[in-house]
Amino acid sequence: MNDLPIQVDTDRHGEDLPTLSKSSANLQIDKLLSTPMPSFDGSTPGSFFWSNVAYWISRRILAAQFRTSEVTGLDTLPLDRGNLCCAWHINGLMDPLQIVLKHPNNFLMGGRHDLVTRPLLGWWTRKLAVQPVVRKAELLRGGCSEEEATQINGRSLLMLATGISAGFGCVLFPEGTSHNGSSMLRFKTGPFRTVFAAAALAKSNGQPIPAVIPIGLHFRRRDHFRTDAWIEYGLPHEIDEDEIPNDLVEAVAQGNWVEPAAENVYALRDALRLKLVPLTPNTRDWDEYHALHLLGHVEARRTNQPLVSWRGEVEAARSFRTLLQSPFSDEEIIGNSELPAITHPIITPAKAASGLLQAQQLDGRDLNTSGTDLRKINPLRSISKLVRLPFLVAVLPLFLFCFTPQIAIGRLLGDSTDEGVDARTSYHFLAAMFGSLMFWPFMALGALGIEHMYHDSVESAIGFDWYSMYGTSPLHEAIAMATFFLALLPCFWLSGRTSSLLWDDWCDFQRTLRRLRFNKTNRQNLRGSLKSLHAEMDQL
Repeated sequence: MNDLPIQVDTDRHGEDLPTLSKSSANLQIDKLLSTPMPSFDGSTPGSFFWSNVAYWISRRILAAQFRTSEVTGLDTLPLDRGNLCCAWHINGLMDPLQIVLKHPNNFLMGGRHDLVTRPLLGWWTRKLAVQPVVRKAELLRGGCSEEEATQINGRSLLMLATGISAGFGCVLFPEGTSHNGSSMLRFKTGPFRTVFAAAALAKSNGQPIPAVIPIGLHFRRRDHFRTDAWIEYGLPHEIDEDEIPNDLVEAVAQGNWVEPAAENVYALRDALRLKLVPLTPNTRDWDEYHALHLLGHVEARRTNQPLVSWRGEVEAARSFRTLLQSPFSDEEIIGNSELPAITHPIITPAKAASGLLQAQQLDGRDLNTSGTDLRKINPLRSISKLVRLPFLVAVLPLFLFCFTPQIAIGRLLGDSTDEGVDARTSYHFLAAMFGSLMFWPFMALGALGIEHMYHDSVESAIGFDWYSMYGTSPLHEAIAMATFFLALLPCFWLSGRTSSLLWDDWCDFQRTLRRLRFNKTNRQNLRGSLKSLHAEMDQL
């Protein structure tokens, strides 16, 4: 392939291209070109059966993977038309899953090319009619030719546009890659070219013009199991019908991909960025953002209105960011200018106190009611956890029996991936999903075999021979064993849900120990920083 471009490491703006993992660097052109085309005649773009199976399983897994998950803004969604959902991208597969599974409409999805070529995952994404996209990073680094990238992306973007115009939802990330920053990267134009084509298709068919939905994705610790999440649907951005040129309408109506006018694409891109920035941390670094969260907790204690939800914490931190951050012009936001550090005097003690807490894996939730020191043990909360402990421990052996292989694979893949911490929970999710489908039937057969070996003891313990619950013939015994096998599957799921509560209690217990073992010198420094913080807040 001598005609491939020379490999480069920066884009045309001079910014670093995303680091390619082994998977993203492996472009399988033939497989990408053979990706199944979506259908827009039914309620799902892909297989109706497998789409609903995937959604059902995914919802069960997310319920276990996140301790709390709140969604707001659903009442503002225009559900009579297609929705292109756009958000910043810091948590791998968790980002699109949170959007797709919370939105009322079914979705057509596009994503990085290797989503449809990976083993196991590729089979599911093809059933879901996920459309592959070759990013500029793969093209500029010589992963494929310009002609191949244009062919794949042109087809995918046209299919996404057709699905959006038909009333389906779609999620695309304007940054083009998942990352670890506390502010957004420069936007790519792909999502906005797609939605303009969708608007042109809708206009040609006399359908409502699709809307662009800015979404805030907020995770307490995105790389942790049982973290907190808030999915914030922002106010829709409407596309004016007059902004859609007639030549684009005529072209896409004939099934051809034509690039929308650049000025329209850039205008939409810039307008959405201005709406998305407030829905992200948008700070110079994570230390600054953690300091804003601490300020929110301290202020809540000063006003006797403690923050009781992750959403409340994010909104409190956002209020302080608005108050303390230097004014930033629209041109600077659109141009992706480097964010200046907050210089207000209050940020210094806030950072100091937050840093001391973060070093011990604590945060503003661990402060006392006055916000001047660490809080003590809450006996009532401890008693409620102790009451449910025997039941949770009783179910633990079943959890260890059926989930150990999945946990081992998830940790192995998540902790050794070359895609960064933003992909860690993606591997945990995939291990939970595919592990359940692959291992649970064998685990259930193993449990049936173990019961058969000790059947006499089981019969003595329960007082009857469950083999004969339908009758005494061999057929009746076979039906009884099949019932036992099928009943084990929801029991496995229940053990996972109860054990996640046990994990929550264990994590809370560890937080208590960390507060009790807080270094004496650090404790004095924390008190001093909080005292200085209160003094600055008195003057704010």
